[in-house]
Amino acid sequence: MSENERALAAGTPGHGDTVAPRRPLPVSQRPSVPVSRPSVIDLPHGGYRKLIAWRKSETIYQGTVVFCRRFLPARGDRTVDQMVQAARSCKQNIAEGSASAGTSKETEIRLTGVARASLDELREDYLDRLRTLGAEPWPENDKRAMEARKFARAHPDWADWRGIFESRSEETLCNLAVMLCHQTYALLTGMIRRQEEEFVRLGGIRERMHAARMEARGDGWEKALFVRLEASGCAQELDARAEEMRAAIGRAVLCVRKRKGWGGDGGVAGTQGHRDADVPTARREK
Repeated sequence: MSENERALAAGTPGHGDTVAPRRPLPVSQRPSVPVSRPSVIDLPHGGYRKLIAWRKSETIYQGTVVFCRRFLPARGDRTVDQMVQAARSCKQNIAEGSASAGTSKETEIRLTGVARASLDELREDYLDRLRTLGAEPWPENDKRAMEARKFARAHPDWADWRGIFESRSEETLCNLAVMLCHQTYALLTGMIRRQEEEFVRLGGIRERMHAARMEARGDGWEKALFVRLEASGCAQELDARAEEMRAAIGRAVLCVRKRKGWGGDGGVAGTQGHRDADVPTARREK
């Protein structure tokens, strides 16, 4: 028997045979690919370029660079470096804080606070420049200030401000920069408030790692108990809920012992409340 004949008899292709292409399995018969769930430790983060606060801080930085180039000496004046660095610090710390939010809400809050402080420093530099020019900031109800605020709310991007910073007078640009700093400062304050709320709600990375580990070990019931206790509106309600839990645990322990034929309660903590619930008040007092 030739090699090909032996191969055909065994059901396998020989050297001279052509192997037919395998048809793909129908979708319904294909093995399912496990879908990874969102991480409970590394939270969503990034996306800072969509933030109005970051877009305004980018405008402030670029505008400050143009302002210093037009009106301040290129060398010998430390004010230039300080203003540019303060403007850059604002936008860079917003970006870094946003990237850090996944693993550390504490870092995000701290860096957003640094960004806000840098912005305050820059605002003072522009106010100092106004005083150097012998000018005053625009009053809040000044027509120029109101128009500038309206324009800034609708146009946060540098592309809308480039022509303004490259053509307007020094006094006008100082007032516009101060106004932009005010608006961005308010936005950053709102961001910090939201970040604080998220920290209280989600906790720090150590808490999330511990919770994830508990869930992996099947200890998620501890979190469920805590959540129920945490929802108490007063101390009396907290005590009442704790008593309910102790009684429920006692009943569960007795039920498991009965099913397994172990008998008694074995002095398990939490069963005493259940036994006492079935004893008349007179006997308990006795």
